[in-house]
Order: sequence, then C-alpha cells, then structure tokens
Amino acid sequence: MKCNNELPMWVPTVLGLAAIYNLAWGVWVVAAPQTLFAWAGMSPLQYPSIWQCVGMIVGVYGVGYAIAATNPYRHWPIVLVGLLGKICGPIGFVAAAMQGDLPWRFGATLITNDLIWWLPFGVILYFAFRFNSDTSRQAEPLCLQKALNEPRSQRGATLAELSQRQPTLVVFLRHGGCTFCRQTLADLGEQRRALEAEGVTLAIVHMGRPMDGTMMLQRYGLECIHQFSDPHCLIYKAFGLERGRLSQLISTTVVKRAIPAFLAGHGVGKLAGDGFRMPGVFVLVDGQIRVTHTAATAAERPDYLQIVQELDCELVHA
Repeated sequence: MKCNNELPMWVPTVLGLAAIYNLAWGVWVVAAPQTLFAWAGMSPLQYPSIWQCVGMIVGVYGVGYAIAATNPYRHWPIVLVGLLGKICGPIGFVAAAMQGDLPWRFGATLITNDLIWWLPFGVILYFAFRFNSDTSRQAEPLCLQKALNEPRSQRGATLAELSQRQPTLVVFLRHGGCTFCRQTLADLGEQRRALEAEGVTLAIVHMGRPMDGTMMLQRYGLECIHQFSDPHCLIYKAFGLERGRLSQLISTTVVKRAIPAFLAGHGVGKLAGDGFRMPGVFVLVDGQIRVTHTAATAAERPDYLQIVQELDCELVHA
C-alpha cells in the first residue's frame, strides 16, 4: 500500500521505529554506561561520561528520525547522515577489533544499531531521490492536443504544424548527461540525411533549456533540427512516456549496452533533467500519432529508418 504521494506506508513506520530505538538506546547508555562493557568482558570505563555523551548523540539521532518520519521526501538528509553513520560505525569497529583495541563480542551491538538499517534506509533514500527528481510534478500537465499545438521549437513551429507539412519523426531523449542520450544524437546525426530522403521531418524533444539543447545538438550537427525544450517533461507525459522502473534503468542489459557506448566516446555527464524518464520515438502525420515506439529500457537503440518504413506500410494499407 502507498501513502503520501506513493510513499510506501512502511517508510514512516521504519523511521518511527528507528527513532524509538535510538532514543531507548541513548537513555540506556546514559543511565547505565558500564553495562555493555561488562557484558563484553571489558574493564570498567574510567571515564563513563564520554560513553554517556555517545548515548546522547545516538538519542539526538532518534529525534532526527522522528522528524524525518513526518516527511521523508523533504527530510531525506537526516536519513542520509544516519546511514553514513551506520556505515562508518562498523568500519571503525572492525579496524579497532583487528588491532585488538575492542573485543569482537562488542560488535554484536552493530547488528541492531547499524546493520539492520542499511537496506531500509537505502531504499528510503532511493524513494526520496526518485520523488525529488520528478520535474513533472512542478507544473500542470498537458493533454496530448495541447502538447501538439502549444509548445514551439526554437524555429517557431509546433509539432502539429510540422506534421501537417510532412510526416514528422519525433525523438524524445533521455536526460542530457546520459550516455544513451548522446548515443541517440550520434545515431540521428548519421541517419539524418537518409531520414530526410524518406520525406520525413526530424524533431527532437529534450529536458534541457533551449540554449542547452542547441549546444548539445550542435555537437552532432543537428542544431538546425526542430528542438523542443521540455524541462518539466510535460510533452513526454502527454505522449505517454512515463518514468522507468529501476530494472529499466540499471540492469545487466543496460550495463552491457552502456560499455560500448561509453567506449565509443559518448561518456557520461551530470544529471540534466529527470533521470528516470524514459525515451521514445513517434511518427506524426497531420497532427496524429501514426507510429509509436516506446523503449523497454533506457539503453534501447531504435532503428529510425525501420520506424519510418513502418509508417510507409501503414499508409499503404490505410
């Protein structure tokens, strides 16, 4: 079940449990600082107040987790700091135990203090990143007809107007820093003449600002192509291009296809847009979508000429 903008209901529950645990552990350490050391077979602390201060810090983290539970999407930095502490703590313990400064038995506390929280905290951070990187939630959605008739390219034309002149191949890119976005542009640069010879107009929709798009397309000889800046991914959504699942963005298939793309010089840049938004290809004729090609993974490499030929077959049988 989901709550709070599709946030799984277990997320605030886990953070609430983390808050209770940290507060309880902190109170216990402050009230009985020698107990844990006695159980581990260690000599009594000469300065228990130092360990009590550690308990206070842990308790304060509990307050932080309680705050994060009220809105994990907003207060994700608290979860991040907590996770970093739960990773660094075991690393520090292993180093101390290997040097003989602490008994291995003392590490049993790491199970409940740190290790069991790695997975849920990591998943919570993933959910928070996914939510906060969704640029489409910052604007009112567009219906398909508005997406076809309202946004204009850098040359002043709408997608509907372009498709009324001649069939239009509309390519929706991944975010500008994605190696597959760059691979797509390289492919389009190579196939541009062949596509134009088929009597097709090429249009590109990207997530960057207009100038960012112009500079990006210029590297592939596509600066004169009609480009549509869509930083809020409203055109993407109007065409039915949703945000991908993790398996569509990171998988063995995606990695295998990323390696040759990277070696071909396409590289990887900073996240420039919605990193979860999927790409796609459409052919428009007279303001209508005649061919649709949605990507199964972020690494999909369409055959644009074949897609155009699908249109020719459809027109023949129409």
